[in-house]
Amino acid sequence: MAITLLITDKNLAVQGDPLTGWSDLDAMLKYNEPAAGTVKLPAYPEVMEQLEPGNRLVVVRDGSIWTAGPMEVPTDYDWSVDSERGVGTVTVSFSDDLATVAGYITWPEPALTWAGQHGDTWRTFNAVNSETLIRTLVNENCGPGAIAARRIPNLVLDTAAGVGTTTSLRTRFEPILDVCRKAASAGGAIGFRTRQDGTQIKFGCYAPTDRTATARFSTGLGNLRSVQFRQSAPTITHALVAGTETTGSSIRTYVEVPNAAAAAAWWRVEKYIDGGAANDSTGELTASGTSELADGAAPVSLATVTVDTPDLMAGRDYTLGDRVTVALPHGLEVADVVRAIHLQASPGSGEQVASVIGSQDATTDPHLMRVVRTLSRRLGQIETR
Repeated sequence: MAITLLITDKNLAVQGDPLTGWSDLDAMLKYNEPAAGTVKLPAYPEVMEQLEPGNRLVVVRDGSIWTAGPMEVPTDYDWSVDSERGVGTVTVSFSDDLATVAGYITWPEPALTWAGQHGDTWRTFNAVNSETLIRTLVNENCGPGAIAARRIPNLVLDTAAGVGTTTSLRTRFEPILDVCRKAASAGGAIGFRTRQDGTQIKFGCYAPTDRTATARFSTGLGNLRSVQFRQSAPTITHALVAGTETTGSSIRTYVEVPNAAAAAAWWRVEKYIDGGAANDSTGELTASGTSELADGAAPVSLATVTVDTPDLMAGRDYTLGDRVTVALPHGLEVADVVRAIHLQASPGSGEQVASVIGSQDATTDPHLMRVVRTLSRRLGQIETR
């Protein structure tokens, strides 16, 4: 294990020597979501002076950046007469740079100031490639194409990956990552992320890779320590989408988006969806249904504790969004998407990598997370009308 911790300012300039004496590093990377991490440090003066608001923490693992982003809680200090080394400890909570992007909402007219927005305007994308859509949203709301007051320092667009399929949506005043996830899900199940490259923070999209033949975990391979497997019935197999009512008209568009395979394997589960558009002329209602089907797919929640080996390492041989295979001890093999990669490390005990593998929102409590996200999205849609 070779882990180095650095503190930088907003402009990515390193603020001091690498942090020493750290313990209990916990860093989880998440697919299409900001990372989450904590680390405990001795509260030496040279450490405390680096933990300034707005600074970032960079985790370097084996020479490559594992995660880098803002410190959301730079100083959670604790001291008592029994404190080790007499100076106490400070716990730092951090994320990756996608957390900074997450702080923005979608403006219907991003080229104008807030006071210049018009009440009846929406930001509309009709039959647009999903990668182009996501990159445009980020660029015009917080990237180099945004008005000066909204630009995130050093954020640029990464090289286009040429991924995604056509989708449509309209938005205003919604959390930007909620909209990006919807476009990514409906437009080819692509991923998006930030990465630090020199003095730039690059935002880009990518296509997850099918690594089921090469990224395999099993007791026989010696890279699987524990596994928890749960498969649940779908919460939706048929999205019944309704367009918004047009003033003075009794005509309303209805679109049914089915998941025939899930219905055949389980049973039919209908769900009413307010599509947020008047009709499906650009496919927006269909896209809303497709996104709901992805959220409600029969979730396979597979929480594993894995061990890096010379033949298979997280970040090198597989990454977020990739499809991998886990061979359960009783013989069943499960192939699904890597939703999170969890690094825990301490100088005394080494490191442990746990991967969460499964369908959309697979976590330790997938049902709760799915409900929270659905409610948040629907409340946002109501508030923006």
